[in-house]
Amino acid sequence: MSTVSELRVTLNGDERVVPAGTTAGDVLAADGKTVIAARVGGELRDLAHAVRDGDAVEPVEIGSPDGRAILRHSTAHVMAQAVQELFPEAKLGIGPPVENGFYYDFDVPAAFTPEDLKRIEKRMREIVKQGQRFSRRAVSDDAARAELAGEPYKLELIGLKGGASADDGSDVEVGAGELTIYDNLDPKTDELCWKDLCRGPHLPTTRTIPAFKLMRSGGAYWRGSEKNPQLQRIYGTAWESREAQDEYLHLLAEAEKRDHRRLGTELDLFSFPTEIGGGLAVWHPKGGIVRKVMEDYSRKRHEEDGYEFVVTPHLAKSTLFETSGHLAWYADGMYPPMEMDGAAYYPKPMNCPMHITIYKARGKSYRELPLRMFELGTVYRFEKSGVLHGLTRARGFTQDDAHIFCAPDQLQDELAALLNFVVGLLRDFGLTEFEAELATRPEKFVGDPADWEKAEAALEYALGQAGLPYVIAEGEGAFYAPKIDVHIRDAIGRRWQLSTLQVDFQLPQRFDMEFQAADGSRQRPYMIHRALFGSVERFFAILLEHYAGALPPWLAPVQVVGIPIGDAHVPHLEKIAARLRERGVRVEVDTSADRMQKKIRNAQKQKIPYMLLAGDDDVAKDAVSFRYRSGEQKNGVSIDAAVAEIVETVESRVQI
Repeated sequence: MSTVSELRVTLNGDERVVPAGTTAGDVLAADGKTVIAARVGGELRDLAHAVRDGDAVEPVEIGSPDGRAILRHSTAHVMAQAVQELFPEAKLGIGPPVENGFYYDFDVPAAFTPEDLKRIEKRMREIVKQGQRFSRRAVSDDAARAELAGEPYKLELIGLKGGASADDGSDVEVGAGELTIYDNLDPKTDELCWKDLCRGPHLPTTRTIPAFKLMRSGGAYWRGSEKNPQLQRIYGTAWESREAQDEYLHLLAEAEKRDHRRLGTELDLFSFPTEIGGGLAVWHPKGGIVRKVMEDYSRKRHEEDGYEFVVTPHLAKSTLFETSGHLAWYADGMYPPMEMDGAAYYPKPMNCPMHITIYKARGKSYRELPLRMFELGTVYRFEKSGVLHGLTRARGFTQDDAHIFCAPDQLQDELAALLNFVVGLLRDFGLTEFEAELATRPEKFVGDPADWEKAEAALEYALGQAGLPYVIAEGEGAFYAPKIDVHIRDAIGRRWQLSTLQVDFQLPQRFDMEFQAADGSRQRPYMIHRALFGSVERFFAILLEHYAGALPPWLAPVQVVGIPIGDAHVPHLEKIAARLRERGVRVEVDTSADRMQKKIRNAQKQKIPYMLLAGDDDVAKDAVSFRYRSGEQKNGVSIDAAVAEIVETVESRVQI
């Protein structure tokens, strides 16, 4: 039996008796380098946290997701300390960990320069080397206000603690009953070096930070609102080892080379003219060809799978979006209305309400279900300028949108077939690594719990049938429906969310949709939303980055280029080009005045899959020299063999 001087705690399922006052670090025998924090009773805590009787204690390693977040948040504190030492006038905003790094916002008179970042990083390394200790202490609201009287943004966050929305990554937990401040203490004297309002936890000391680097700076509105002051944000990254950081920096460099915006310009695929407006792309002839091939192949596969093609307008009366709920839910993301004929017309943000009007154009029988509608429908959403990012975050884009209307007893099989169709089509584009998330009923939801349970079970069944690895995202479904999100990993390991399958009970109800069942009764259909690519633009950008611009031959805008050694060899190549065009191959002959070697370099820069070179010997033998994008070359290839190889590769969609 435990006494006041003894506590019983659990570590890895084993019960232990420890003296009162024992810390989580003591229980874990943590060195503060590999194990840098603890999970105590399900909550993340500093190693210095004193355990209580009955606590379950688990280690948090620095390389785990939680460990990395703690490392990065601690590094953000070190950065903020360095900034305020070098720029005493700087006022603190917030400094949370984010994916692959951290940031901190500052109110300063002038924007940070690259030279400033070098000075800040140098001072950070001195603080890290010093080994300052992170020390947590609880404070009252009044005490926090007194200590942070010179920090207006921190004072605002203290005011939010009582329950206002603080969905901004701040260090004040909304509705929390306790405020805490973290002191950075001198390791030798325990004198205060710096402090910040923070709920923690943190590393034991700054010396525990193995590797970090400041990346860039830029403007950011306080708490994400354009109505608030613009602060200066410094971004950094931090990792559990120099090797992990070097790997990440290499990945960044590779991602920069693959940036679809850069490739779009270099390969003359698309652009964003300022005269048209932000987030609105125009497609150049080569980009238009790739897009057409993608769309045509998608249409072909949908037709084979029993979809019916529909076409809907780009705008509609406000009443349609009032019924659907979009004006109530998404008005901030919609373009403003146009007044015509006494009615307000909105550019459509989604295609689903219009597909419902097609369903309702006449009565439906159970014999017609499932009804699968497909449209390459362009939609418009007024994204803030700060989040626009090439084709991956645009204001006008085309969704490969399908809506399936089915009877309740068809839902499970329809979802299973649909998910297999999604994965199969993505594989055809050369994507092979898939993960999925099943997002279930949130705490606040609408509809009958029984419907939710049926839909979630059907979605999970579909995942099992498809054999996809998946996780359950508890409570992360939309308030009106559960869903599956399909993610892919690209050639450099980045994770992209692509296809979504969502079961919707609410729109059929809002639009009073019905079908006549076999017994003559009127029943409500289920509706499945499905965007396979997400949007054509975003999917195109992902493919472009996945292949680093070197699209597989079936997608390449120019599949073959003929390169004559001299003008006399042009007719020979034109003859071959004509044969390839008859087989549907996209081919050009370079008749420019450039020398042959430059023509080869130009073709390589344009990432053209095949080059056919011809000189006197090739003409005499009715052959070509066959050069691949990789630089490999075969000489003396007969025209018949060259044409056959190219056509076979294109038609079989080989990913070279």
